[in-house]
Amino acid sequence: MWSEVTYKGQVRLADMYYSRSIQYQGSLMINICDAELIGSRIREGNLEVEISKDYFHERIGEEDAIALLRSCSIANLVGKRIVAKALEMRLASPHSVRYINGVPFLMLFKFVHTY
Repeated sequence: MWSEVTYKGQVRLADMYYSRSIQYQGSLMINICDAELIGSRIREGNLEVEISKDYFHERIGEEDAIALLRSCSIANLVGKRIVAKALEMRLASPHSVRYINGVPFLMLFKFVHTY
């Protein structure tokens, strides 16, 4: 599970994420963001993305995030740590990462063929 790290009386969001899992057309679609992004709005030009707890409602730890990344068919990822984790797992190329006002976004689609 997750753990909060306290440093000088403040809770640090180390290794914590927020997620939302959705069954979509027989596939598992996950949405994960770094915990520190909850409640933020990311703007660049006419584009605005709101990272809300209403949408990303489940708090998870790193192990759970890795398990979701392994089991999903579709993933939408926001934040330096979760995108770095997906790249470390070789689920995507660094060239696939889109930055919006310095925040990395990554969409994954896993195609599995059975013959």
